[in-house]
Parts: sequence; C-alpha cells; structure tokens
Amino acid sequence: MGSASKVLIAILLACQWTGVTSGYAASVYPERAIRLVVGFPAGGSSDAIARIVQPNVEKQLGQALVIENRPGAGGAIAIGMVAKAPPDGYLIGLGGAAGLGVSLGVQETAAYDPIKDLAPVTGLASVPFILAASNALRGKTLREIITMASQPNNLTIGHGGNGTLMHLTSEMFNQMAGTRIELVPYRGMAPVVTDLVGGHMTLGVIDPPSAMSAIEGGLIAPIAVSSATRYQRLPDVPTFAEQGVPGFEATGWFGIVAPAATPDDVIAKLNAAFVTALKDPAIVERIRALGSDPLPMSPQEFSRFIESEARKWEAVAAKAGKK
Repeated sequence: MGSASKVLIAILLACQWTGVTSGYAASVYPERAIRLVVGFPAGGSSDAIARIVQPNVEKQLGQALVIENRPGAGGAIAIGMVAKAPPDGYLIGLGGAAGLGVSLGVQETAAYDPIKDLAPVTGLASVPFILAASNALRGKTLREIITMASQPNNLTIGHGGNGTLMHLTSEMFNQMAGTRIELVPYRGMAPVVTDLVGGHMTLGVIDPPSAMSAIEGGLIAPIAVSSATRYQRLPDVPTFAEQGVPGFEATGWFGIVAPAATPDDVIAKLNAAFVTALKDPAIVERIRALGSDPLPMSPQEFSRFIESEARKWEAVAAKAGKK
C-alpha cells in the first residue's frame, strides 16, 4: 500500500471517529450542570420566571440548571457571554429584545452579532405594556387623549429608557395615532410609576409587574393595553386597537438562546425541556400570576419571531429618526 493510500485511509478513519464521538456526545447530553445566565437582576420578572421553570427543566434534563444573574446593557452582557461560549449546550442565556438585537441602543455597543453568534432555543414569556395615566387624567379614554394631544397641551409619556421596547411602543403610538406627545426616558419603569403617582408625569408606558399594585390601589389609571387582545388581569381595559389605533400591537418578551453552532440535537433537548415546563398547568398559573404569559416555541418559530420583531421595530425607529 502506497503512502498516499495510507494517508487517505487515516483521514477517512479520523472523519468517521469524529462523527461517532460528536454523535455520542450529543446523545448523552447533558452530562453535567448547565449554566443559565440571566441578563436581568435577581428579583425581576424574567429572573422570577427562570426560577419558576428551573425545577421542571432540571427534571426533564436530569441535570442541575444553575442560574447566574449578569445584568447590564439591556441584557447584552449576559448574551455576550453566551455568544463567546463553547457551542456545547452547557452555557445558555436568557435575554430580551434589546439583548437579542431588536431594539435601539444595544446593537451599536454589543460585542456580538445576535444573528451569527446565537442559536434560538425557545421563547420564554411575554408581557403587554400598559398606557397608564396620573389621576389627573382618570376617566379619560385613549380617544380623548388623542384629541387632547392634537391641541396645545402638557401631555408627556414616560418610558423605561431610550432604546427599550417601552420607548419604541411610545414612538409607535405617536406615529400610528398621529400625535406628537413628548417622550421622557427614565432609568427603568419603577420611577415612571412613582412620577405618575406623584402627578409629575401625565402618561407612562409601563409593564404589569411595575404597575399592577399602583393600578389596583387606585393610584394611577390604566388607559389601554398594547397587546392584540385584552390583558387577563385588566379585562375592563380596552386595547389600543379597540380605541381607534387599528393594528397596534406591542409586547415585551424574552427567551432562551445558546451559542451558534450548538448541535441541533442539543438544541432540541433544551427546547423540549423548556417547552414542557412552559406547558405545565401549575407553571402556567404561576407565570400568569406575575403578569406574564408563557411563550413556548420551536427554535425555528423563535428565530422567525425575533426576525419579525426586528423588522417591525427597525421601521418604527427609522421613522422616528433614531437611526
């Protein structure tokens, strides 16, 4: 046998062995604990939901799911860790729209490409936004506020910060309703609620976890919800679409991602574990008690969802002149 033939046989055997070992590694996954880095602080709604599903996911995978909070930069710090991790399924991340490249202000500074460097696993949960008003506007409908905004007024909308989905939702409202209400950025939603309660801000786009206690206590007034259908915890509050802004829909959301090039069957195992947890009736009830809705998806569905959200909000941002 010539030397060239020996080299060829060696290469073929090496390729066959690589295929066997990589297939074996995927088939026994996971063999050790999995780290889930959460791009938001402990105690927030996304962190709480991660911990709600944690025991069920651990049961499905047969290994510990270790949650690590790495907040900052709209979730980009945590997702950046995932983007740079080995694609073996042992470091995954929980991120929202900003960290996954959808909203403003993060893409320019993120040290990763959310399309090229990440593999979608599943959506986790979504939550509508609420347009709430100070008690000075209690009893007003959205149509009445739109009419007020067409005349000289002192209306302002506070939101959770430039580049957030609350900001873009506020921008979209101005665009679709034909209003030019001044938008005021805050560092998070809690201070927006505080200023609404104190009468220092007339309107705010906020999420249910931040707003519900103030709403239920009569301290601020809900005007409209941003989802396509009414929010189950505020069934008497109409949507934007029901009040003269047809086609209006906006929700906050977050999901699970892994490093790009993670084997398909590892992604499938992760997806099955999280989706099974998100469909458990007891878990669904606990997530909804936090003001959110479970968002189980296949990896392909989650990928298409992210792309759709990106196109939608990039159009809003472009029209607002922010890009």
